[in-house]
Amino acid sequence: MILNQLSNVNWLAILVAFFVFFMLGYVWYQLLFVKAYKVALGKENEELPKKSLYIIGPAVCCIMYIVTSAILIYALNITSLLTALEFALIVGIGYLVTNTTNIAINPNIPKPFLYSLISGGYFLLSIILVSFILVLMK
Repeated sequence: MILNQLSNVNWLAILVAFFVFFMLGYVWYQLLFVKAYKVALGKENEELPKKSLYIIGPAVCCIMYIVTSAILIYALNITSLLTALEFALIVGIGYLVTNTTNIAINPNIPKPFLYSLISGGYFLLSIILVSFILVLMK
């Protein structure tokens, strides 16, 4: 059973991957794409709210992505960086980028494709880094 892989995963690797994923999010949204992200949200002339929900919520989602990826990497016996990259591209494009785009296409996000480009790019790069970390620390 796939869930049996929980006892095999390297939890230190999950913590390292979480740190990288979460810190990349800070750099991505607070430094690199802060203005473009505001434009995508239609709030280019506003200060975005800084509530704990906007830190804790993504952190919980982030750890869920990583644990799920670890389970799959162990269940699929992925051991090389090339296979980890293939896995990350399939998961990243097939689920994370696609789902981000789907969520963005709604009346509350005035520039859904810009939003998808920014957030989808973050998720794709993150899952690649996470997959590499999980495989290297396996």
